[in-house]
Amino acid sequence: MEFVVPALLIAVALIAVVTLAKSVRIVPQQRQDVVERLGRYKRTLNPGLNILVPFIDAVRTKVDMREQVVSFPPQPVITSDNLVVSIDTVLYFKVVDSVRATYEISNFLQAIEQLTVTTLRNVIGSLDLERALTSREEINRHLSGVLDETTGRWGIKVTRVEIKAIEPPPSIRDSMEKQMRAERDRRAAILNAEGHKQSQILSAEGEKQAAVLRADGDRQARILQAEGQAKAIRTVFDAIHQANPSQKVLAYQYLQALPQIANGTANKVWIVPTELTRALEGMGGALGGLGQMVGDAPSKEASDDASAVEREAAEAAQAAAAAAQEIHNEVRVAEAQATGGNSPQGLPAPEPVSPASLLNDTSEQRERG
Repeated sequence: MEFVVPALLIAVALIAVVTLAKSVRIVPQQRQDVVERLGRYKRTLNPGLNILVPFIDAVRTKVDMREQVVSFPPQPVITSDNLVVSIDTVLYFKVVDSVRATYEISNFLQAIEQLTVTTLRNVIGSLDLERALTSREEINRHLSGVLDETTGRWGIKVTRVEIKAIEPPPSIRDSMEKQMRAERDRRAAILNAEGHKQSQILSAEGEKQAAVLRADGDRQARILQAEGQAKAIRTVFDAIHQANPSQKVLAYQYLQALPQIANGTANKVWIVPTELTRALEGMGGALGGLGQMVGDAPSKEASDDASAVEREAAEAAQAAAAAAQEIHNEVRVAEAQATGGNSPQGLPAPEPVSPASLLNDTSEQRERG
């Protein structure tokens, strides 16, 4: 007897602990427990501390109320152009009614997977491969609408459906890669051609503008040069007109120019005519006639310096005659060397001309004119 009483006490205490454990239920946040009493739905336990009738009430299911993500394995789908593609989908859903999710369908996750596969086959079957690859948003929207309408009576809300990948057959992938590579090469060639065209156009426009600017600069330079030459000629003409030079001065200027003509590198041989005096007389007459055409008359200052000019002219004429005689002698020596000492029958040697005769002949010619 002494062992029976303690055993009974222990049994009562154990029963009390088990009864207390059965009557108290703590539900965490974002979870709901479906409670049945004697096999029939009684109530739903919300997060927190809940009291149950021990040995009568029992928890049927524990439903997670958070949004869940499920990735389905690749599914083979046939497109409208008879190509088999593999499509991976990702589903986002949440349970909004734990009672309906428990009693309306036995396994809502499997049901959602099968519904997704059948709906996806219906949608992809009406599209060709190119459109299926480029119409993911349309496919996602259609799947979301169908799944949300069907799973609503199960107490489940489908929030989002995403197509993760669409894998065509390897042969189709190779053909698509070649097509895309050819398209990229074509676009690159077009862009290069457009760039080359634009560069050629810009270069041509730049050369055109440069040519126009150079031509305008040349025109302006020629205009300015012509204006300068015209101004210089006008200045020289005005200076000559105002100085009113005489015929003797013009003859003197010509005689001063003779040594410069003789010093030229291209003047190798001089042919001195016999009638040198007449040639000088004709030159003086022509210069005198030019002075008369201009209407010039010797000024008073020029008359005063006439003697000095005549002396300078005589000296210049004498120097010119000496130079002519020397050149004539050189020509004779060169001809003798060329003919081997036999001088050819040609023109007679000119007689020496004095400067005084040149001046006197020029004065007489002017008086006769």
